Amino acid sequence: MITDPTLIRIGEVVQLSHQGEREAARRQFAEIWDEIGGERGDPLHRCTLAHAMADVQDDVRDEMLWDHRALAAADLITDARATQAGVTLPVAGLYPSLHLNVSECYRKLGDLARAREHFQQAQATIGVLGDDAYGRLIRDGLQQVAERLHRGVLGSQLRGCP
Repeated sequence: MITDPTLIRIGEVVQLSHQGEREAARRQFAEIWDEIGGERGDPLHRCTLAHAMADVQDDVRDEMLWDHRALAAADLITDARATQAGVTLPVAGLYPSLHLNVSECYRKLGDLARAREHFQQAQATIGVLGDDAYGRLIRDGLQQVAERLHRGVLGSQLRGCP
């Protein structure tokens, strides 16, 4: 169970975005980003917030910027830090979703080579996820992106990956 107050706040804003309040979520995420120190903040907070902030962007380039921030921050998180915050997933479990989202951004932008690179990284790391709801969600996302990449589908579609 998540015990870190900042992660709890980020989760609450994620729920707000799921209720269709994307603009309000963006504003609140920006406030939290400033509070945590932005790029100098705790990598766990940065990764979590950036991963969520990407999902509420209207422009794929902004989405990609946040997805890359999340990916860079993930490289700095330790399992001990995640456990301390109440995160039960090992840090390695973050990478399938992070790479999947970056892959989808590149696909939307028409850079299929880079999209495939990140897709392959997501595939290579998927084995760390269990056969639970989260693991199935990411595997379903992998399948959807695989189909889009196979067809060479470009352009903006609804973001289908967590």
